[in-house]
Amino acid sequence: MKDTAYKKTVAACFIGFVSQAIAVNFPPLLFLTFHNTYNIPLEKITFLVIVNFITQLITDLVASKYAKKIGYRTCLVLCHTLCGAGLVLMAFLPDAFNPFTALIVATCIYAVGSGLLEVLLNPVIEACPTKNKAGIMSIMHSFYCWGVVVVVLISTAFFASMGIGCWKTVTCIWSLIPFANAVFFTHVPIYPIAEETNDMANYKELFSQKKFVIIMCIMVCAGASELTVGQWASTFVEDGLKLDKSMGDLIGVCGFALCMGIARSIYGKYSERMSLRGTLIASAILCVISYLLIGLSPYPWFGLLGCILCGLSVGMFWPGTISMASERIKSGGTTMYALCALGGDMGCTTGPALAGFMMGVLGDNLRLGILCSIIFPILMILGLILLGKKNK
Repeated sequence: MKDTAYKKTVAACFIGFVSQAIAVNFPPLLFLTFHNTYNIPLEKITFLVIVNFITQLITDLVASKYAKKIGYRTCLVLCHTLCGAGLVLMAFLPDAFNPFTALIVATCIYAVGSGLLEVLLNPVIEACPTKNKAGIMSIMHSFYCWGVVVVVLISTAFFASMGIGCWKTVTCIWSLIPFANAVFFTHVPIYPIAEETNDMANYKELFSQKKFVIIMCIMVCAGASELTVGQWASTFVEDGLKLDKSMGDLIGVCGFALCMGIARSIYGKYSERMSLRGTLIASAILCVISYLLIGLSPYPWFGLLGCILCGLSVGMFWPGTISMASERIKSGGTTMYALCALGGDMGCTTGPALAGFMMGVLGDNLRLGILCSIIFPILMILGLILLGKKNK
C-alpha cells in the first residue's frame, strides 16, 4: 500500500520536470514566429529570456520563505497551474493588447511556475521513502531532458507538417500536461519535508557553513556549464555545420538534451555502485574536454562531438550537486533547495551571457566565445576537490 502511494508521488514529480521542460524550452521555439507575427524586434525578443531567468531567481528567493506556510501541496498545484496558464496566455494575450507587453506578462507567469517547480520538487522527492535517493533524484532530473527532446521533436513535426500557423494550437496542447499534473498533485501523498521535523537552517546559518558556500559556488558553475552550450548548441550547429533551423534544433538542442538524459538515467540506475563526488569530478573533466573540442577543433563535426560530450558531461551537475547538498547538510530543508536553485539559475544566466559578451569582444567568434566559459567546469573541479578536503 505504501509502495503504491509513494510511487504516485514520484511519478507526479517526474511529470513535474516534464512540465518545467515545456515551460522553459517551448517558448524559445516561437521567438522567430513572434518576430514575424507581431513585428517585435529580435533584440526585444531576446529580452524575454532575461525576464524568464530573473523571474525564476526572484521566485527561488521568495519560495523558501512561504512554501511551508502556504503548504507544499497548494504550492505544487499552483506552480503547475501557472505553467499551463502562462502558455495559454502566450498564445492569446498578444492579440488583446500590446504584443510585447503581453508576452512579458505570459513569460513572468510561466517563469514563476517553473521556478517554484525547481524549488519544491527536489525536497518532495527527497522526502519520499525511497532507498536510493541520489539515484531517484538523478532519474527525476532526467525527465527534464526527455521533456526537452519530446517538446522539440513533436513541435518540429507539427510545424513541418501543418505549418507554423498552428503554433497556438500546439501551445494549448502542451499546456494540458502541467494542468493535468496540477490535478494529479491534489491526490498524491506529500511526505513530511525535512524542516517539518528538524530545526530549519536559515540563510545566515547556511552561509556560515563553508561547505554550503562551496556547494553554492559549485551550483553556479553547474548551471553555467550546462546552459552555455545548451543555449548556443542550435546556433553552433547552424553556423558551424551550415544546417537549417530545424536541423539545428534537432541535432543541437535534442542531441545535447538526449545525452544529458542518458547520463542522468545511467547514474540513476547504478548510483549505489558509484561515488557521487567522484562522478561529478569525472564529469567536470569531460566537460573541460568538450569545451576544448567546441572552441579549438578545426573540424566542425568535431565541434558537434564536443556538444554531444558536453551534454553527457553536464548531465549529473545539477541533480548531483543537490544530492550532495542534501547528504552533507541535513537541516537545510526548503531554504537550502531554494538557494541551490538560485545558484543554478544564476549560473544559467551568467554562463550564456559571458559567452555572448566574449563573442562580441572576439569579433563574433562563436567558438571562442563558448570556449571562454570553460572557466566554470574548471572552477567546479577545484570546488569539488576543496569540498572533499573539507569533508575529511
